[in-house]
Amino acid sequence: MKNSLPTLDRYLLRQLIPPFSIALTTMLIALLLERLLILFNHLANSGSSIATFVTLLTDLLPHYMGLAVPAALCIAVFLTIHRMSEHNEIDALCAGHISLLRITVPYMKVGLILGVLSVFLYGYIQPVARYDYRAGFYFARHTGWAPHLQSGMFASTSGHTMITADRVDHGGSRLLRVFIRDVKKDGTVQIITAPKGLLTIAEQTEATQLDLWNGHIMSSKHPDTLGNDVTVTHFDHITRLIERAHKKTSFRSRGDDERELTILELAHALRHGAPGIPYKALRSELDFRLARAIAIPFIPLLSVALAVGRKRKKSAFRQIALAVILVGFDETLLFGHSLAAEGASPVWLSIWVPEIIFCTACILVLLSRSYPAWYRPSKRAHTDKHP
Repeated sequence: MKNSLPTLDRYLLRQLIPPFSIALTTMLIALLLERLLILFNHLANSGSSIATFVTLLTDLLPHYMGLAVPAALCIAVFLTIHRMSEHNEIDALCAGHISLLRITVPYMKVGLILGVLSVFLYGYIQPVARYDYRAGFYFARHTGWAPHLQSGMFASTSGHTMITADRVDHGGSRLLRVFIRDVKKDGTVQIITAPKGLLTIAEQTEATQLDLWNGHIMSSKHPDTLGNDVTVTHFDHITRLIERAHKKTSFRSRGDDERELTILELAHALRHGAPGIPYKALRSELDFRLARAIAIPFIPLLSVALAVGRKRKKSAFRQIALAVILVGFDETLLFGHSLAAEGASPVWLSIWVPEIIFCTACILVLLSRSYPAWYRPSKRAHTDKHP
């Protein structure tokens, strides 16, 4: 039996990896899809590049990873044990005096590892990524000059350049009958006209790129007087890079919101205080992160207990019950976190009481179903012993 236990653990873990990978990927795509559409719409309106979009998307991943990992673990364990139960593998293990509690051990270890990693995720990666996302989104929306125009509108792309077009379509990027007035540092004035143009973003320089076709360039050092210094040049195609404004305002420093503080920073703020953040908000944020990480190792216990059912009576009640319990527990923690942050309820009551109830219930539900049929005394034996 000693040699078979590691083999059993390896088998159970191999069965867990495919559904966990699929569930984690599916959950991340589902959670990111709605935010991606909103983010893409905002960045498209502000004229940001694809590089900015990818950077903001990367900053969003830690937040949704924290939601997807517990859900993926729950789904993967449930599907694995349910499949083994349908194929009579659980019955065979129970007949070999291997209880359901013993079968859950490798999944508990996986949950423990994910719980430790979640402490690092919730405590360090998510706060920094949240700040980076807010800062990147701020600069993408509020700095620089968006490459979009309206028909007949005069736009000052900088202190020395003005551009207008008689007609603008295709979301403000395709221009017809373009007029540009550009004043150089040496006082030379350039007047550029073209029947059509296109505004895009140069990915390498992140500047606004203007392509013009079949136009003219008139240059003069004395634009107010008629002289022989005026030169006119015809071009088939030219490309101009319009620099973004240099009035780049700095974003606030990290730490104005308790959700942007790491665990060590939260502990330091609880001891020495943080300007602008109440003590109750700091305390509830720290306990909320710890409670979410501690609950992860107990999820496999509940999944295994609800995955094993009667083969002749198939019902979706167990799947629904599992989803309701997990979603309800997460929403309860979120609600308790907000109550504790506002001072409407103590932290131990709004966060740790639901945490203890959930973890204890997971253990009790598994223990109630962990004894195989061979362990329970039959009614016949009880009748023979007491006639």
